[in-house]
Amino acid sequence: MDVIMPQLGETVTEGVVTKWYKKVGDAVKADETLFDVETDKVSTEIPAPAAGVISEILIEEGVTAKVGVRLAVIRESGQAAQSLGSAPVALATISREPTTGAPPERKAGLEAAGRLSPVVRKLVAEHGLDPGRIPGTGRDGRITRDDVTAFIAGAAKSAVSSAPAAPAPAAIDATAASTTVPLNSVRKRVAENMVKSWTTAPHVLQVVEADFNGVEQARRAMSAQWKQREGFSLTYLPFIVRAVSIALAKYPRLNATFNGDSLTLHRRINIGIAVDLGSEGLVVPVIKDVPNQSLPQISREINELSNRARAGKLKPDELAGGTYTITNNGAFGTVLTAPIINQPQVAILSTDAIRKKPVVIEGPEGDSIAIRPIGVLAQSFDHRAIDGAYSASFLREVKAVIESRDWIQALSS
Repeated sequence: MDVIMPQLGETVTEGVVTKWYKKVGDAVKADETLFDVETDKVSTEIPAPAAGVISEILIEEGVTAKVGVRLAVIRESGQAAQSLGSAPVALATISREPTTGAPPERKAGLEAAGRLSPVVRKLVAEHGLDPGRIPGTGRDGRITRDDVTAFIAGAAKSAVSSAPAAPAPAAIDATAASTTVPLNSVRKRVAENMVKSWTTAPHVLQVVEADFNGVEQARRAMSAQWKQREGFSLTYLPFIVRAVSIALAKYPRLNATFNGDSLTLHRRINIGIAVDLGSEGLVVPVIKDVPNQSLPQISREINELSNRARAGKLKPDELAGGTYTITNNGAFGTVLTAPIINQPQVAILSTDAIRKKPVVIEGPEGDSIAIRPIGVLAQSFDHRAIDGAYSASFLREVKAVIESRDWIQALSS
């Protein structure tokens, strides 16, 4: 069986094999970690697609390969013993620069320049650098991002020290000093995607408030039991994901992708959850077929995917196939967020802080005022795909599900 470079995200076209956990002749189990791959978007472990013996490794560590390229070959079970003895051991070679007259350190730099990671290649191009002049401290002399930034800093320092003497500048307040920090690969990819989305889709924002009283009652009733059984806290997010999935089934034009002059409506409801990686950016793992999962299952999957995302352990298919996205800014206390659509989807929902507020409660004996947990749900949608009335109807449905569903029963299922 061929092992190919996986697609780690819808916009990713290549990746770097950073580590092989097996060598030619080693046995491997299905789903056992086989190699690590790094892209502009994520760094993750890739499992073996089948059990057998590694008969060929076609791409060595540090080499960039396009999505779909053969990386290795696994001889499965019965074929392994028969084929391994005669199977050729192929290893991808890196193009080498002519070595005549080049000093050893120069040759090492040139060889390392032939296998730059995507982030290093971009950084080198942006600053107009010659990779062959950059000392590499990575495996086998590979050039890392830190090597490039150190080289840039050294060049700047050298330029300053060799410049003609100039009049001393006026005193500068030390507290006003600034530092230039290069963007990492994930942050760059986020920036590129956000600019593309904002300039492509006409964004419209709509907001509703929802009464989370029923959700809060369920959380209070089940929180201690849940924490003891599951090992993590029960948040508002899985309730929102469930409500959104119910509403999307009724409003399929929001569970869609925009394709030029057509709209693709998806049968499966796969909801992406934006996970914050701190200053490094964010990733959006996807919960597949949400309507087929119970509320406890949704909560477990959100927790599992979020933990693996922050640890860089997401699998390739966990980043692909999303049809709608939710970004949970409320955990940070935000009041209102206008999110940018995750292309090529047509809408995204921001869940902002849930706060206790006085609200008017209508009853058969008249109106009364009560203190309720009220949350803001803000949806940005692509006006090319739908109009305001359709989006508003969807939000009204999400609000109705949150406010009226028997959530204690849903947690018990």
